[in-house]
Amino acid sequence: MSRILTGIQSSGRPHLGNILGAIKPAIDLSKQSDNESFLFIADLHSLTSIKDGPTRREYTRAVAATWLAFGLDTEKNTFWRQSRVAEHTELAWHLSCFTPVPMLNNATSFKEKSERSSTPASTGLFIYPVLQAADILLYDAEIIPVGKDQRQHIEMTRDIASAFNRQYNEDVFVLPEARIDERLMTIPGIDGAKMSKSYNNYIDIFLPENELWKVVKKIKSDSTPLEDPKNPDTDITFQLYSLLASDEQAQELRRLYEGGNYGYGTAKKAFYELILTKFATERERFNYYMVENPDALEAELKAGEEKARAIAERTMTRVREKLGFN
Repeated sequence: MSRILTGIQSSGRPHLGNILGAIKPAIDLSKQSDNESFLFIADLHSLTSIKDGPTRREYTRAVAATWLAFGLDTEKNTFWRQSRVAEHTELAWHLSCFTPVPMLNNATSFKEKSERSSTPASTGLFIYPVLQAADILLYDAEIIPVGKDQRQHIEMTRDIASAFNRQYNEDVFVLPEARIDERLMTIPGIDGAKMSKSYNNYIDIFLPENELWKVVKKIKSDSTPLEDPKNPDTDITFQLYSLLASDEQAQELRRLYEGGNYGYGTAKKAFYELILTKFATERERFNYYMVENPDALEAELKAGEEKARAIAERTMTRVREKLGFN
């Protein structure tokens, strides 16, 4: 049995890119009988960008509701809020004492985020990879599904764990392996760039119908006249539609594009209706947890936190023994 771990930041409500690129693939992996999945909400990590408590609390609930809406089995898997298991931050401190500063200076994501920010980078952003290493090592995780941009952080986790293991001449920590699905394409946003909350180009599939339609209508398109044939391969609406549609549906829309007398507005309407149809059950479940029965959401998280805490405590017992803190 392989132990898989995935964390999703609570820096906003999950959008279509998060769902297709991370949440659904992780849930699919968790359904395989030979996998044991640990799936957590990285609300501590969100503190690097969000300082308002009520906002973070709401985003955390939205992330949790999304996982549950898409069918995560919380009986088989462990699902929790990072901040509710204190061992995450305890282990992060211990690991920071084994992490060389030059390693953190070389972190690509830190450099990129620092350059984009109009204010000086925080210490939290600088040591972000150490907390991420603690998240992974705390649960003896073996496989970490990540995007290409996170490959370096998994390598850093392995380096930190190896330094600790060498210090005590014992395999205190399991060395994790990154699993990067090269087949996963970048999900385009409504402007054609990678869908991201940072770029404000995302699609929130859980919005009320009228608000969702307003977002879909903003998808960028070219100025090809209505009567002319259109190239589906260069159109953002068609790309997004194809990610959700069946092969038959995608081929039919391609035929309409190439035949002419078919407008982009009509294509956007088709994409909007596809979202409502494909995610009807998930939208209903999301509303159940967020609006109708938030106590059920809280109960799921607390149950998962008890399971996570028990495993984290066993790991910390090993670590404290080596460090002389027992």
